[in-house]
Amino acid sequence: MDFSKYEKPEYYVNRELSWLKFDERVLSEARDKNLPLFERLKFLSITSSNLDEFFMVRVASLKDQVHAGYKKKDIAGMSSEEQLEEISTQTHELVRVQYSTFNRSVLPALEKVGLHLVAEHENLNDKQAEFVDRYFEDNVYPVLTPMAMDSSRPFPLIRNKTLNIGALIAKKNNKKHTKELEFATVQVPSVLPRIVEIPSAKKGERTVILLEEIIERNIGKLFLSNDVVCAHPYRIMRNADLTIDEDEAEDLLVEIQKQLKKRQWGEVIRLEAEEKMDKRLLDILKKEFEIKDADIYSIPGPLDLTMLMKVYCLDGFDEYKSPQYTPAPVPQFQNDKDIFEVIREGDVFLHHPYMSFDPVVDFVRQAAKDPGVLAIKQTLYRVSGHSPIIAALAQAAENGKQVSVLVELKARFDEENNIVWAKMLEKAGCHVIYGLVGLKTHSKITLVVRREETGIRRYVHLATGNYNDSTAKLYTDCGIFTCDERFGEDATAVFNMLSGYSEPKKWNRLIVAPIWMKNRFVQMIEREAEHAKQGKPAEITAKMNSLCDPVIIAALYYASSCGVQINLLVRGICCLRIGIPGISENIHVRSIVGEFLEHSRIFYFKNDGIDEIYMGSADWMPRNLDRRVEIVFPVEDENIKKEILHVLDLEFRDNVKAHILQPDGTYEKQDKRGKVLVNSQMEFCKEAQQKAKKQKREEKKHTRVFIPAEPVADPE
Repeated sequence: MDFSKYEKPEYYVNRELSWLKFDERVLSEARDKNLPLFERLKFLSITSSNLDEFFMVRVASLKDQVHAGYKKKDIAGMSSEEQLEEISTQTHELVRVQYSTFNRSVLPALEKVGLHLVAEHENLNDKQAEFVDRYFEDNVYPVLTPMAMDSSRPFPLIRNKTLNIGALIAKKNNKKHTKELEFATVQVPSVLPRIVEIPSAKKGERTVILLEEIIERNIGKLFLSNDVVCAHPYRIMRNADLTIDEDEAEDLLVEIQKQLKKRQWGEVIRLEAEEKMDKRLLDILKKEFEIKDADIYSIPGPLDLTMLMKVYCLDGFDEYKSPQYTPAPVPQFQNDKDIFEVIREGDVFLHHPYMSFDPVVDFVRQAAKDPGVLAIKQTLYRVSGHSPIIAALAQAAENGKQVSVLVELKARFDEENNIVWAKMLEKAGCHVIYGLVGLKTHSKITLVVRREETGIRRYVHLATGNYNDSTAKLYTDCGIFTCDERFGEDATAVFNMLSGYSEPKKWNRLIVAPIWMKNRFVQMIEREAEHAKQGKPAEITAKMNSLCDPVIIAALYYASSCGVQINLLVRGICCLRIGIPGISENIHVRSIVGEFLEHSRIFYFKNDGIDEIYMGSADWMPRNLDRRVEIVFPVEDENIKKEILHVLDLEFRDNVKAHILQPDGTYEKQDKRGKVLVNSQMEFCKEAQQKAKKQKREEKKHTRVFIPAEPVADPE
């Protein structure tokens, strides 16, 4: 099909600017006064960590393109220079709103609930000042490394993302500080807590101060033969995009370890400086970091608001937080049956974090111990700090089972973590595969091969999310357990492909990227368009993290122009425009930003009434469809199909956390007046708990209790 008429730049939104719109949606949650106060702190913290990653990766990549003289325009017709210019304008505005929210809304609200954040050390009373100075002497001073710059000492290397205090110092005898001001800097140590609780002026209140204020107050003690003329915090962001030529890299493990060190010293792409910073000090930083005005952010408050997550974690403020949700047990596993027996009875659907992630961990744990299990194969992309899954895989290898694990070393910002895991698994005797050259392996699949009375049986877990027991409590994801032989054969083929790149002749059920997936999705979209043209029912509903693949978007425009109703739930980047006459009038797009991070990928095609539903690891992005090993799998069990349709239905009825895309590219929340409020995430929490309770009652009903007969008394 020729989609060229749908490829005009004005039909598309630049992906970076669309991402900034996503961070604005996160920020709008921080500004929502209906939310518990400490939840707003959390969202403010998330906007900051999001922005950091955006700069280190996306902005860095655009800067690289400009340096390399790359002139090609993106799908929205923007050059790299134009994108950087627009990003700078929009990011400065985003940061302005962020700090306005912090200073004018959040800080006063914290005061009201009895938490006082001392923003400037000059405001401490005598008792607090004494406490802070003693804290500095005992805990902070021994850890600090002050560094000066003069004719014999060059400008020190400042690490990426670290918080530092820059100062201008003058010799004590230079009374008027008119000449020879020297630059000095000290890193705020990340090994010490950034939030320090100090005595309160009023009874019943709590007071905290930031570590940098404690250091700034005592900075004179670091430069005893000098006067400190001024001292101000600053922070830099460096290019942290790894560039690895895998064909040249003899050993990927070693090469990545080398590149990780470079990440600390890449080009400076953003400088955050306290708004009140002395111009002479700012000029030195500007010159030494070789940074332009457009990349300097004057901050009217504490730098790096990710520290608000630490404020969120202070105990004693539970009434200002949403109650912690405990994932419900998965109904099918609320019994004493062996996990393999349950899967043999029928496919099992998992919906995290509403349902517990425990069965996924138990699946690997039981397989590690089960004498009938011959092999366990699994892909790992991001895992938690003390991963029980890793421990179970190591245990399985020690128990003599054949264990193959694909550890994706190129999982961004998890590289170090994954190197540690990979080495540990190899030591335990697992066969570790380090991904494929040029491709990231992002699929989520586990295969357990078991010998049973009837012969060899394969058990498969397929999912939309990582095998990470920590994020499984925060991210919404779906998965299934199955022992359907067709899935088992495909799973074996996937691992054979990953370990030896033997491409199977055909796939029974799985759709695998980078070779087969994009065409398959385009075919399914075209099929809906054909049905619409013939007057048959035609509908596409898709949920994902990001949508920016131009071929998929053009196919969706074509389907919309043929009359297909298209409903899209896209959490983050969406490069598609709605409401273009004759092109995208039948497309509705929404984004849900809530308590949990929406992470599942679900694709529904009406297919003339023969519903087809797929789930998997891939977004509709070029990187997922063209440069990664991804798996999308069909949902075949009719009951699970109903559950997933219910998930989609509820999310499209959400009018509390859903932001609706408008034709002008902005997102708006719905007017809720007179409507029954639907918060899909909270509904799923309720439903999961109710199902678990119902199942427990059922189990009790069916449990027979056999009462042992009393022993017959011995005759005298």
